[in-house]
Parts: sequence; C-alpha cells; structure tokens
Amino acid sequence: MEKVNKLVVFRLDEQQFALHLSTVERIISAVEIHPLPMAPEYILGTINLQGEFLPVVNLRKLFLLPQRDVELTDQLIITITPKNKVALWVDLVSEIVERENDEICNTKKILLNVGYVEGLFKLNNGMVLIHDLDKFLTPEETSKLLEALKKQRETRDEGRRTRNPKSKIQNPKSKK
Repeated sequence: MEKVNKLVVFRLDEQQFALHLSTVERIISAVEIHPLPMAPEYILGTINLQGEFLPVVNLRKLFLLPQRDVELTDQLIITITPKNKVALWVDLVSEIVERENDEICNTKKILLNVGYVEGLFKLNNGMVLIHDLDKFLTPEETSKLLEALKKQRETRDEGRRTRNPKSKIQNPKSKK
C-alpha cells in the first residue's frame, strides 16, 4: 500500500501551494502584525498568539509574487518546524487533500534551483506545488530571524521592567 500524504492546500493570488498537514498546528484569521526590526526582508513582523510571539513569513516576497497589504479575509497558517514556529500569510486555505506517493511528481529534476519545492500534484482546478517548510529559510536567514526575535523579546522585557518597577512598599506597622 502506498504512503498517503495529507496536504493543506492554500492560495496566493491564483496560484496554489501545499504543505504537509503534519507541519500545520492551526489556521487563523489575519490579526495585527507588529514590525520586527532587523528580520529578513520577507518577514512581515510578528503576531502575538496567546502570549507567544511568532514571526510572519511574507510568502509573496519569498515566491516573487506581486505585493499587497494584508486584508481581513487573509489567513495565517501556524506551522511548526524543527527549528521554530512561524506563521505563513496566505490569501486562503482552500482544502485538505490526500495524495499517494505515485500521484506526486518529484520536482528535483524539473526545478533545479528551488530547494524548498518538494513536489507537485494536480487538482481539478490546476497544479499545486508542495513546499518543504524546513527549507524556506537558509541557516543564515534563520539565524538572523532568531536574533531579531531575541532583540524584540529583550526590548519587550525591558519595557515591562520600566513600566512596572519593583516597588518598595513599607509595611505601615513597621514605622515607629
């Protein structure tokens, strides 16, 4: 029996892409994105997801697609990689599909210089490129992103300390 691949299909403009379902934690509606200075150019910023700050990847910039502003109807795919958790900004998550290995074309021979494209398959409404999330960011870009996140965390923590300094409240009974 062939291995069945469960894939999350999403759209950017009229193009379709997919990720393995095992890399997806959840899908949420677009929320406010905060700037992240010193991050790689295709990082839009960060979101606060239940107290956890996640970088938001601008796939349009990464895939060299026309740029546009985030819209309320857009979605964020919260993904988990061995290196870190990131949010991917997409127009729409359209479906989850199952494909056996023999239904997926290996793209290594077709797309020589695109290491993050793992394969492709056909849907009724066109071709879908499957992306390897672990290869989106180079080691240098990952390092730069982690450094920017660390600086953001330090700045946020410093802001908390200055707003909430440890007060030295004396016990009124101890004054004599």
